[in-house]
Amino acid sequence: MIEMKVGGVTYDDNTKSPVVVLRERDGNRILPIWIGPAEASAIAMEVMGKKFQRPLTHDLMATIVKGLKARVSKVVISDLRDNTFYASVVLEREKEKEVVNLDARPSDGIALALRTQSPIYLSEKLLEGAKDLGSLKKQEKGEAGGEGETREKTEEERAEELRKFLEELNPEDFGKFTP
Repeated sequence: MIEMKVGGVTYDDNTKSPVVVLRERDGNRILPIWIGPAEASAIAMEVMGKKFQRPLTHDLMATIVKGLKARVSKVVISDLRDNTFYASVVLEREKEKEVVNLDARPSDGIALALRTQSPIYLSEKLLEGAKDLGSLKKQEKGEAGGEGETREKTEEERAEELRKFLEELNPEDFGKFTP
């Protein structure tokens, strides 16, 4: 498992979806995860240090965990199946030495980890397979066809474009997503 940190939240103009970018804590590799707008807002608000007067869902979750005298020991993003990431939130009850693994969407796990200052881990196979994500829905003019014809880019071409885009992001770019 590789420890990750939230690099920021941005918006993919091609898919019209928010993206949370995870960066390797002690390295240069990244993993983008397309998420919903509510989760993106929850993550972005926490990254920016903004608080609401009343608790949001992830704030409530953190309060419940604390109230149960437990702690979030880590969030693990472990798998990608059928274009869906899988994660778990690992809770520990200190007094009973009990460990509970809860199935979670990665975005919810990340939002909760940020609020509880818990580490986020990613399986090595997900970073190795990041080149196969190919989630962008771009079209480009076909070189083989006539002018004006389009062909859909291959998975490799889309993944390479995504990789280049993410490598060239400035920290200021993450401010483009507003919750």
